Amino acid sequence: MFKGAEIRRLLIFSLVVIVMAISMKAFAKKSPNVRLGVLKYGTVNWEVDVIKHHKLDKRYGFTLDVLSLGSKNASAVALQSDAVDIILTDWLWVNRQRANDKDITLFPTSIATGGLYVANDSPAKDVRDLANKRVGIAGGEVDKNWLLLQAYAKAQYGFDIKNETKPSFMSPVLLNVLMLRGELDAGINFWHYGARLKAKGHRLLVTVPEILHALHIENDVPLLGWAFKKPWAEQHANSIKGFLQASLAAKQILYSSDEEWTRIRGLTKAEDDEVFTRLQTEYRRGLLHRFGLQELTATKDIFAVLAQHGGHSLVGNATSLDEHTFYAFDQRLLSWNPVVEDESAR
Repeated sequence: MFKGAEIRRLLIFSLVVIVMAISMKAFAKKSPNVRLGVLKYGTVNWEVDVIKHHKLDKRYGFTLDVLSLGSKNASAVALQSDAVDIILTDWLWVNRQRANDKDITLFPTSIATGGLYVANDSPAKDVRDLANKRVGIAGGEVDKNWLLLQAYAKAQYGFDIKNETKPSFMSPVLLNVLMLRGELDAGINFWHYGARLKAKGHRLLVTVPEILHALHIENDVPLLGWAFKKPWAEQHANSIKGFLQASLAAKQILYSSDEEWTRIRGLTKAEDDEVFTRLQTEYRRGLLHRFGLQELTATKDIFAVLAQHGGHSLVGNATSLDEHTFYAFDQRLLSWNPVVEDESAR
């Protein structure tokens, strides 16, 4: 017969075992965490909000943890130091890291858009009309659109836009302010700032697609994508696939649903209805819907152009596009057909 004290100890032991069993079962069912580093005020937060709001991470078997970062450099450091698993960056940066024996790879998500903006009443008909004019560039001397514009101007017109205009490098906010004041004759800015210029009556003197066509590049070329360490992706195959599925599902919602845009309008910081509508249009236009052999070939061609004009400051030690810069583990995730509820949403 058990004595009273022994019965109490037995009950306590049994309770501990039951609690541990329940805890272990709950832990086993807990979805793995994916740590995403994003710029605090970046447009990528629109997509992240959609993922969280619709619980797309839960649907695809993971929990999304978001770390807000202050700069592109902070994002790079966070990924390389394993503070986060994934960041949004451009493929040139990834290719540069691979040339330094860092096994980072990228899933492409968006294409290069925009171009060279001028005021709607500008007399300029093509880039040659900007001789001795003031051109503002956001992103620095190795901004990709600026380098492509240099190649375009030489190929199309034999015009050295870098030396025959007055280029100035500045922040995207300042560039837009000066453009709207008429203190710059032309400007190249990031896509969402370009959308604001369009909304305020500016026009594209030459578009990125026109630039690429003149350089004999006909396919969409990726600009940004989700970057992560390849060994991490191989060790967490279900997590990375789930994350990319959630990302594409969020993009599909933003591509097709005007109601979703109304919900996230506050995040866009649109100054008025015209800016808000333009941001919608330009975001949808910039989504990459396919990345296959043709797009890869086009990207290799773009690398050659950018390397020629940007040099070591842009491409680092890389002499070509590394075949593993793009992480193509599932072709179904690299080709998707957007569904539009309303054609006016495009």
